[in-house]
Amino acid sequence: MEDAYPAFVLHSEATKPPMDDMPGNTDAAQFGARFGEDRTDEQLMVAFARGHADAFSALFLRYKQPLFGFFRRRVSDPALAEELTQETFLAVLRAGSRYQACALFRTWLYAIAFKILRAHRRKAIFRDMFHGQAPAGHEPAVESGVATEVLMRQAVGKLEPLDREVLLLREFEQLSYAEIAELLGLPLNTVRSRLFRARTALHDLLAAPAPIENLAETEERA
Repeated sequence: MEDAYPAFVLHSEATKPPMDDMPGNTDAAQFGARFGEDRTDEQLMVAFARGHADAFSALFLRYKQPLFGFFRRRVSDPALAEELTQETFLAVLRAGSRYQACALFRTWLYAIAFKILRAHRRKAIFRDMFHGQAPAGHEPAVESGVATEVLMRQAVGKLEPLDREVLLLREFEQLSYAEIAELLGLPLNTVRSRLFRARTALHDLLAAPAPIENLAETEERA
């Protein structure tokens, strides 16, 4: 069954292809997309757990870009975001036989992504401490150097970590309140209040942006 898996999964330790080069236009991938047209995420994952590799290909096509975006908003290096995306799909591949449809697949997937992100951050902090460097910040990344986007990055980076995660999961990953609550282990009302507080704080921060002369310095540190 392994030969039917996307090539990047089989050879991920040898090569790290960019997201644009990941399977998506191959015949196998296109067949995987057709295979999953009329199936839910959960049905596809159950099918994969039962040995249908095409189900994994369909899930990969659905989530490769959303998952890359998840990491890209949390790390500044696109290549690292690609690597973490690949690690997440590898974890899904390894855990496939143990999957149980007791929760939404999307929630389960992002829970794996969070674990991988946290593991990466722990390793990064250890490396920085080992080399006598101050740990790097982990504010969400912004691709463009446009002043308004730099201001947005500044503002989001100033939110409390939990508020920031709730905001990103809702606004960018577009998870429901219930999914966020399950993913972060929070009561539903806490998710609502945290999201309201994050939006209010972000609005206030953007209403009083940093002086324009500091933007170049901020961009250099990003």
